[in-house]
Order: sequence, then C-alpha cells, then structure tokens
Amino acid sequence: MVIAATGFFDGVHLGHRAVLTSLVETARKTAGESLALTFWPHPRAVLQQDAQKFRLLTSLDEKKEMIHALGVDQIQIIPFTKEFSSIPSRDFFRDYLRKKFKVSMLVAGYNHRLGCNGVNDPQLMEREAEKAGLQIIRVPEFLSESGEHISSTKIRAALSAGSVETANRWLGYPYCLHGVVVSGNRIGRTLGYPTANMQLYEPLKQLPANGVYKVEAEVNGIWYKGMMNIGFRPTVANHLEHTIETHIFDFDDNIYGLQIRVRILKFHRQEIAFPSLDSLKEQLHKDKQALL
Repeated sequence: MVIAATGFFDGVHLGHRAVLTSLVETARKTAGESLALTFWPHPRAVLQQDAQKFRLLTSLDEKKEMIHALGVDQIQIIPFTKEFSSIPSRDFFRDYLRKKFKVSMLVAGYNHRLGCNGVNDPQLMEREAEKAGLQIIRVPEFLSESGEHISSTKIRAALSAGSVETANRWLGYPYCLHGVVVSGNRIGRTLGYPTANMQLYEPLKQLPANGVYKVEAEVNGIWYKGMMNIGFRPTVANHLEHTIETHIFDFDDNIYGLQIRVRILKFHRQEIAFPSLDSLKEQLHKDKQALL
C-alpha cells in the first residue's frame, strides 16, 4: 500500500513537516510505503508574470534531503508545466496517483487542494478522490507558538526584511545557503579578515536582506562560527556586484573551489559605507567580538 502526500514543500517548513510526519506515521501504522510527490519547477516560476523575480527557500536537492531525513521512503518529482497545470483533479487522482504511483491514501493539509478545478473547492477534491478510489486524511492546521499561520511566502518575506530569526522559527531550522567558494578581490585578507566568497548552487535561492549576519559555516564536514556580509560592499566596491562573503573565525585555509554551506543565525547590522579601510577594519573587529 502506498500512502502519499503532494505539494511543492518549498523550505520544508514546520507546516510541511506536520503533513510529512503524519504521512510517515500513517504509512507505518498501515505497513505501507510513504511517498512524497513534489513538483519542479515551482508553479509560480512557470505560470506567473513575476517568474524572473521569484525566489526559492530550498533547491531541489535540499528539499529532497530534508524530506528523506523525516523518514519518507520515496520521493517522486513531477515536472510542472503549463500543460500539467491544466489537468483537472479527477484526472490527476486517476492517472497520476492511482494508475502511475499506485496510491491508496493521500495525506493532505487542512486546506490543500489539487487540480486546476480544485483551487477554491476542497469539497470537490474529496469527491473526486473518492471516485478514484482514494482515501484522504486531513492534517489539522499547524500554527506557530504564537498562533501564526506558517507559509513559504511569509518566510520569504521575513528573509527579505532581514528577519532571519523569525524565518528560522517558522522553518524549524536555521536558513542555509549552499554553494562553492570563488575568488574575490582579497581586500578582506589585507584587513586581516579573509572571506569566502560564495557562488550559490541554486541561482533562484532567496537571499536575506543586505547586511551582516551571525552564521555557522561548514567546510570539509566541519562547522565553524563566523560572520557573513550580503550586499554590494559600498566601502571597497563599485556598488554593482552583489556578493555573499563569509569570514570564518580562526580559519585561514585555502578553500577556493570547495563547497561551503552557511547557516544564517541572526541579523547583526545593516551594510554601510565607511570613510576608510581603517574604519572598516575597526568595525569588523567590533563585529567579530560581538558575534563570537
């Protein structure tokens, strides 16, 4: 027996985790196999006019890794296209869930709907599922400790505003950036604060607001404390290139070309222009002392 949950699961936040945890528990109770059906790319990136501005909380690989970590047995990726978006719920239930993936039970969030004709009618989803031989198990709405509804959209907005701690609370884990270390202009090294310049693996990854952050960085499987600047480096650059630079505390290895993962823990201060490199160096010293 296959028990499934469907959704984009961007960020795999606490609301998603409530559904996926229920999926795993239901599969165990019924001696079934848990299956997460997700889509790629994001529907907004395909259907909406703001597609070029749209950003993701997780890459496809990050999303799969987190879903598997919750105990889900299998993940299947359905390519999301304009043609796919026009499939009615009854056809999705019959042709995808029942025929292709052999699903018997569908675990769904309290307001989760499927199919182009199920957008505003969850009752239609229930009826069409029953016709296809599917049982739907609804998971109650998950609310934050302060009673707030959690959504990927709200988390993106919190990150855009620099409210990393709020975003982390809703995600249930520290927001991460993952990429490769590329060469920079080495000005940080001349100041005694060498930085790892990151090129993201996922170009659509949502970045927090420009500024300086308390972080933890993973290099070669080891986590280090550090601080990260996101922005245009107004003191030393031409304001045109947007960069992600991490100074890893008490670390001076050559890591160009290696992958780096950064957990963003806390917003520290805004990015500002300093009158000189000496004043920038003095501020970096203060930043490090505050964030150690």
